[in-house]
Amino acid sequence: MKMKQNKNLPILLIEDDQALARLISDELEAEGWSLAVHHQVQSAIDWLNINQPALIVTDLRLPDGDGMNVVEQVVRHWPEEQRPGLIVITAFGSVRQAVQALQAGADDFLTKPLDLEHFLLAVERVVATRKLHDELFQFRKLNRQPSFHQMFGRSEAMRNLFEQIKVIGRAQGPVLINGESGTGKELVAKALHAESDRADGPFLAVNCAGIPQELLESEFFGHSAGSFTGAKKSRKGLLQEANGGSLLLDEIGEMPMALQAKLLRALQDGSIRPVGQDTEEKVDVRIIAATHRDLKQKVVEGSFREDLFYRLETFALSVPPLRDREEDREILAQQFLQQLEVTQGRNIKGFSDKALEIIRQYAFPGNVRELQNVVERAFAFCTEDWVQPQHLPARLLENQSATAPSVTNPVDDPRNETLLSGAVLPTLEQLQKRYVRMVLQEADGNKRRAAALLGIGRRTLYRWLDEESDETEESA
Repeated sequence: MKMKQNKNLPILLIEDDQALARLISDELEAEGWSLAVHHQVQSAIDWLNINQPALIVTDLRLPDGDGMNVVEQVVRHWPEEQRPGLIVITAFGSVRQAVQALQAGADDFLTKPLDLEHFLLAVERVVATRKLHDELFQFRKLNRQPSFHQMFGRSEAMRNLFEQIKVIGRAQGPVLINGESGTGKELVAKALHAESDRADGPFLAVNCAGIPQELLESEFFGHSAGSFTGAKKSRKGLLQEANGGSLLLDEIGEMPMALQAKLLRALQDGSIRPVGQDTEEKVDVRIIAATHRDLKQKVVEGSFREDLFYRLETFALSVPPLRDREEDREILAQQFLQQLEVTQGRNIKGFSDKALEIIRQYAFPGNVRELQNVVERAFAFCTEDWVQPQHLPARLLENQSATAPSVTNPVDDPRNETLLSGAVLPTLEQLQKRYVRMVLQEADGNKRRAAALLGIGRRTLYRWLDEESDETEESA
């Protein structure tokens, strides 16, 4: 049974025998592959600096070098999780050469004249193997990320939050979780429950703003049969259902004042009275309240009870917004992408460097929830192996443009008024080198950002800089 291959990425063929190159191209194109054909090592490496193939098929002996140079450069410079498959072919094959090629990182070694059926099977096998290898690499990478009760983060703010949860989880009093919308307050509440001695008990959550006011008391405290129109039988409330466990009251600031008084009574002595019932009942519930509002201000305004506020604030936690967690955005984005792959049965290897840079630079005012929605959108629009900038929402791209360093044309830049002055005009190559140095300076030495501003791949920028460094050493 053949594994279905992703043929959106091309195969790079490096072969100086043009008749054989045409034959191989025809066979691969008939199988649905697109081809990039080069006849020399240097032109192929230039192409690799800005393109991503699924597989590289290279002859061993080429007019300007050795196919092993391509293998070695790909293995040395290409990130492990993005590395394409490598097949070396030659008319002068030997066991020693085959061993050397495989030790250098090639996936297969074939001799000429090619058996085309065997060659096509090798292509399919190598691409499938690399695909499985990449999936395993991504799985291991994601599972190495720090996780705490399904919360991911390596920022100092999140590490501090995790430590606070461990301490407060073991305590007994109520907890007040403060945080902007979308920061993950419910996950924090679940972590508190899991860290407590109530972990084996129930965990219930209710949004105080989502229940009609006329049903709030019955929903929280339950009711007896016939206590009001439509109450045909007795019903337990949330506090009774959560007995022995924890109850999250999300958006506690929206709770009416009358219900706040009854909640305070339950917090003080563990007693509740269902609607229509004359006797009280005892419940053992840990109340965890969450809000994105300033409850102190609501106390001042008279819309929240001061005594309830101080009772809830026995233990207080603040969930940091995502704008203060720049180093966590990549981890979260990768996690959301992995979850979508599992639930929707599609394989996307990850985010390109440029897409990750855009995500890292965006503040995400909607916090983790907004980031999750962004990843879901990118997943839907991505038809390639890697999420690219064009798959992200326009607001993220606009933010990237707004925050990027302003780099003017060097000819028009007043800081470079001598660029074209003098008796001898600079060559185009000299202008390019000066421009690259200026952009790199504007980007504060950040090669990733400089390459993005120049519109080239990072490998091309590194090659230019290496060439300039070599020329400097030769002239010294």
